[in-house]
Amino acid sequence: MTNTLRLTGRVSAIALAAGLAAGAAQAQELRFMCYQDGVECDAWAAQFARFSADNPGITVMVDVVPYAAILESLPVQLEVGEGPDLARVTDYGGLARFMLDVRPFVSDAAAIEERYGQSLAWARVGDNNPDGIYNIVDQLTATGGFANATLFEQAGIEMPAPGSTWAEWAAAATAVRDATGVDFAMAIDRTGHRFAAPAMSYGAAIFGPDGDPILVDDGFRAFAEQFVAWHADGTMARDVWAGAGGGTYQDAAAEFINANLVMYYSGSWQIGRFGRDIGDAFDWVATGGICGPAACTGMPGGAGVVGFKHTRHPEAVGKLIEFIARDDVQAEVLAQTRNIPANAVLQARGIEYQGVTEDVAAALVAFASAVPTFIDTAFALQGYANNRAIFTATPARITQAIVGELTLDEALARLDQDVAEAIAATR
Repeated sequence: MTNTLRLTGRVSAIALAAGLAAGAAQAQELRFMCYQDGVECDAWAAQFARFSADNPGITVMVDVVPYAAILESLPVQLEVGEGPDLARVTDYGGLARFMLDVRPFVSDAAAIEERYGQSLAWARVGDNNPDGIYNIVDQLTATGGFANATLFEQAGIEMPAPGSTWAEWAAAATAVRDATGVDFAMAIDRTGHRFAAPAMSYGAAIFGPDGDPILVDDGFRAFAEQFVAWHADGTMARDVWAGAGGGTYQDAAAEFINANLVMYYSGSWQIGRFGRDIGDAFDWVATGGICGPAACTGMPGGAGVVGFKHTRHPEAVGKLIEFIARDDVQAEVLAQTRNIPANAVLQARGIEYQGVTEDVAAALVAFASAVPTFIDTAFALQGYANNRAIFTATPARITQAIVGELTLDEALARLDQDVAEAIAATR
């Protein structure tokens, strides 16, 4: 089902009057296909009223659709040169060839570059302009850890400080588990996306000099060995990875919410759920970045607004995207949607979130402040057009090593082969 939000009231009247004065032929209506996890589309619709007031003759119609429509219907429309003028998407690499470079239509490209430079790279793939402006991220997500602070307090064990290593967290979480009698010390979501950041922190380069993935190198192998060992000695909650096969996703959120898990590595999208479902049952914190021998990094992700080449109004699309990128506009939307900013200025300044508990607010700030520490390779992998091949093959093969179906050497060799074959098939 599609819900359509039309801008109405005094602002629409102003825009209509201006359009009539200029002539009906010059009136421009932009269609924006939008999905929302919470109130993102509603927040943008309210902001677009301001945009239309500042740009008489340009109106924006927001079509609210399910996320499945963004994944399935939108690519089909774009393939035949149809669809909306703009959309809110997550698959930057896959849709990059349809995106409009709005750099020629914005007044201050340098300001946008300064604020969104790392996430702009997600759409600068394939034949797209390496200096182009294609996307403005309005919901940055980041992987990272959560810790049950109450369990640490009960155990009388000091929680590792921000910037601590995976090894330090493993030792501390295991000690807390043993002291408190809970079932699990640590868990990581079963997906290659979550595996990627700790692998990079152990030195995995992910890509070779030619830009193709090399995946299994010394750094990747080092974390894989440690990860399998943690499952063997009980540090990791075994059933999260060993309880499923293939590329099936599985998380450990329920175990954390039920206070049966000391430290959980997932991502910022869990913050709202934890705030709602944990309530005041116990105190929890976001851990910030977790370090390895080579880096302290997480994996970025999230949704953003893009324009499309087939639009009849490229200049108007450019104006709208520049408006979406503004500091004040982003700050107002993020405060309502409770998302972390991709905008570097707002990362440094912080967002005054509306109606959140202290735990939730602190976690949002912790994740936002960690993003600037993420290495460039993490952003490159997030924007890589074939990253799904990596994210799907990784849990399938690493799990086989965990359960003993393959040796680690065999699993890593097959993982490399899986990724190479998947990429070859796309070419």
